[in-house]
Amino acid sequence: MLKLISWNIDSLNAALTSASPRAQMSRDVLNTLKGEDADIIAIQETKLPAAGPSRKHVEALEDYFPGYQAEWVCSEPPARKGYAGTMILYKEGLALQKIVPRIGAPDTMDDEGRLIVLESDDFYFVNVYTPNAGDGLKRLSERQEWDRLYADYLAELDQKKPVIACGDFNVAHTEIDLAHPENNHMSAGFTDEEREGFTNLLAKGFTDTFRFVHGDVKGVYSWWGQRIRTSKINNSGWRIDYFLVSDRIKEQVKKSEMIDSGPRQDHTPILLEIEI
Repeated sequence: MLKLISWNIDSLNAALTSASPRAQMSRDVLNTLKGEDADIIAIQETKLPAAGPSRKHVEALEDYFPGYQAEWVCSEPPARKGYAGTMILYKEGLALQKIVPRIGAPDTMDDEGRLIVLESDDFYFVNVYTPNAGDGLKRLSERQEWDRLYADYLAELDQKKPVIACGDFNVAHTEIDLAHPENNHMSAGFTDEEREGFTNLLAKGFTDTFRFVHGDVKGVYSWWGQRIRTSKINNSGWRIDYFLVSDRIKEQVKKSEMIDSGPRQDHTPILLEIEI
């Protein structure tokens, strides 16, 4: 049985180095994750420099997750500095090979550290931080191209061995995946175009594990906006973080759920247990 976790941390850099109240809440979540004793932990939006984690970052991570190896990819020129970025922590002893794919994405998306893969003898583990369509949907067309290319890439991997793909997909797929669909059809993350992109991805042979396990349960979300202080108290959230698996291994999924992140708004970690 493998236990896997995915979390958009909204700045690993801040979580490990800042003294702010929000950073402390992030560290509380890291302590929760430490207690889960997962085999693999995928992190999105690390916001680390192009050179990767500093010695201070590495030492802090080792305090939280002793006995884990770390692989990462960061935003690098011509993309913005300290932007996006992904990381995977995995237990020493797991035989995993790092892959940093370039999928031919538009603009600087391939340089933003959004995609990192670990390959084992039995499966691919894919960590993604999908680009946001942005304020005013200014990046929607580029986002649509990303969705097409990413779906094709996962399908290509799936031809070789089963895929477990996780991360912040920046889309609420159906109306039951957010608290207020009626107000958000033109909002980034719930446009028809983004939802269609996710539908097309699933149609290539992938299963949304949360829906597979829980069916059409409502009111379970993975993200609550920070701009409205009561969003989490009122559970006015979105489910935009996912564990997907190749259809042929979906019956091996034993658990797919959210991990409680306490009062911290923004993303909460998600968990998958699978026999593979």
